[in-house]
Amino acid sequence: MINEIKSDAETRMKKSLEALGSAFNKIRTGRAHPAILDSVMVSYYGQDTPLKQVAAVNVEDNRTLVVAPWEKNLTPTIEKAIMMSDLGLNPSTNGDVIRVPMPMLTEETRREMVKQAKADAEHARVSIRNARRDANNDIKDLVKEKEISEDDQRRGEEEVQKLTDRYVAEVEKMLKSKEEDLMAV
Repeated sequence: MINEIKSDAETRMKKSLEALGSAFNKIRTGRAHPAILDSVMVSYYGQDTPLKQVAAVNVEDNRTLVVAPWEKNLTPTIEKAIMMSDLGLNPSTNGDVIRVPMPMLTEETRREMVKQAKADAEHARVSIRNARRDANNDIKDLVKEKEISEDDQRRGEEEVQKLTDRYVAEVEKMLKSKEEDLMAV
């Protein structure tokens, strides 16, 4: 029973890390990366569709993304969708291809993005601690129902704490990496 509770908590903690990774992908560094455009939705035959389902997004050089629509008539729609997104990007169309240059980041912008990264990391840590709390409550419920002993409870809570420490350390590692990435000129 304790193993089931522990594996459930670990699954929730892994999901927190995955969510943090996708949040970090949305924070723009100075370099071009296709994941920056993952949140852009394009109106495709009346349906909002993710950009990567209607076009190929590739890195041309360190500072430029190239968006190649699969249907030529979508080029202006995609360009408008990128402009209307809250990413602060200005695409330019060159025939069938849309080039998206990454603007240089100012020191102030970098600091704001680091603040955002720290906030995202804190959300992940809170989520991990919530998973720990729920697992510990489940273990305490087992003790109340006399399905496990107090020694088992203590061992189970220690194992859940080790899991929590491991995942929080992973969040710290991801945050440190993202900060270094953002502050690199």
